[in-house]
Amino acid sequence: MKKLLLPILLLFISTLTIQAQETGEDDLGAWYMLFTNHRVSEKLSIHAEVQYRNYEFADNFNQLLLRSALNYHISDKAMASFGYGFISTDPTFEEPDGEKNTTEHRIYQQFVLRNSVGKFKFSHRYRLEQRFIDSPLSGNDTQHRARYFLRITYPFNDKWFLTAYDEVFINLQNDFFGQNRLYGAVGYNFSKNLSTQVGYLKNDFRVDTFDRFQVAVFIKTDFRKKKEEVKG
Repeated sequence: MKKLLLPILLLFISTLTIQAQETGEDDLGAWYMLFTNHRVSEKLSIHAEVQYRNYEFADNFNQLLLRSALNYHISDKAMASFGYGFISTDPTFEEPDGEKNTTEHRIYQQFVLRNSVGKFKFSHRYRLEQRFIDSPLSGNDTQHRARYFLRITYPFNDKWFLTAYDEVFINLQNDFFGQNRLYGAVGYNFSKNLSTQVGYLKNDFRVDTFDRFQVAVFIKTDFRKKKEEVKG
């Protein structure tokens, strides 16, 4: 029995190692992101973003996400949005020849609330998603998902700030828990319309956990000023 125990243990460890290598769980991946918001009137703005995600730091494509939305500003502290996203995903860490990506067309609705406690700024986002997925492995599928996002930001001054968030994904069909994202970053405001964040994300799924380095750029424009200047 003792003679069999060591080979079985080694086989178990090697199996876990192979599985980790196949998913890329042991590699530090990276997300490079651009977020823009264009204010067109007192009540309306347009959101657009691009996210390019790798399984590894500077290689091995994982996902391209393109997302846009029309935002309705109920007040300075509340906003409702209706949006669309296109997502192309390489579902495997390994890159075999002829592999086809999974594509997804996504419609979503969200509601955002903001508040402050002292110098701490809070943002709560509630989102519903309808996902129309075309997978080369499983075919066409329609899924529904709910997400809750909580961000906390602490400004040191007008330029530097710390920010952190947690977001939980809930499937509205089988497998209730989808994933959880925990994020922390240092941010810098170049101006009131341009900022950047450099941070770290831990992305937990039901089975795997991935570590991701993140760089994000945020750009804001305000077309209301131009309209006022034309009128003047």
